[in-house]
Amino acid sequence: MNDISVLNLFLEAGMVVKTVMLLLLLASVLTWIVVVERYNFYKKIKDINTSFHKRFWSGEDLNVLYDEIELENIPLYGSLSVFQSAFKEFKQLNPQEVITELDLEGINRCMRVAIAADEEEMNKHLPFLANVGSVSPYVGLLGTVWGIMTSFQGLSDATQATINAVAPGISEALVATAMGLFAAIPAVIAYNRYATDIDRLSTRFESFMEELSNVLQRQANG
Repeated sequence: MNDISVLNLFLEAGMVVKTVMLLLLLASVLTWIVVVERYNFYKKIKDINTSFHKRFWSGEDLNVLYDEIELENIPLYGSLSVFQSAFKEFKQLNPQEVITELDLEGINRCMRVAIAADEEEMNKHLPFLANVGSVSPYVGLLGTVWGIMTSFQGLSDATQATINAVAPGISEALVATAMGLFAAIPAVIAYNRYATDIDRLSTRFESFMEELSNVLQRQANG
């Protein structure tokens, strides 16, 4: 085989190796779709929360800020979701009565539920990246082992056992391992990067929850 392009190696491979290659190609394509989608999603969350924090700490009246958020058609994620949930619960309290610790605990519970919902949304599709990153190399190795095994079995029909007789089959089989790594490496890198982003965002949301709880407590006591 003079032309050793990946396409020719794929076309010359056996059915099992071809199936492995196609599965790995599909996994690689889906991985990049998830990588791009998650990147845009996390960027949107960061932009929304950066803008909201500037408004929140600008000294704007919280009642006005809440009413503006209710009218705006923007996704509620992170600190924005925490504020919307907490202040909605806060406004339902009777201002003529003393705000008790039980009332404040109810507000904190609403904020924790909002953070948990956001964390669930942020973790969506990450298990897929983790699975591709951990399984793809082994799937590629399976294709390689199968291809090499088939190549050596073909020697039984050869009149002369030489490296030239098995080299094409081994080359085809090794492509499966390369494709497994090609699918796994981006998935592992993206998973680690996004897991770190989620941890940072969650920490930021929890810090804002504590700050907002203190602000609402001061406002209730004032």
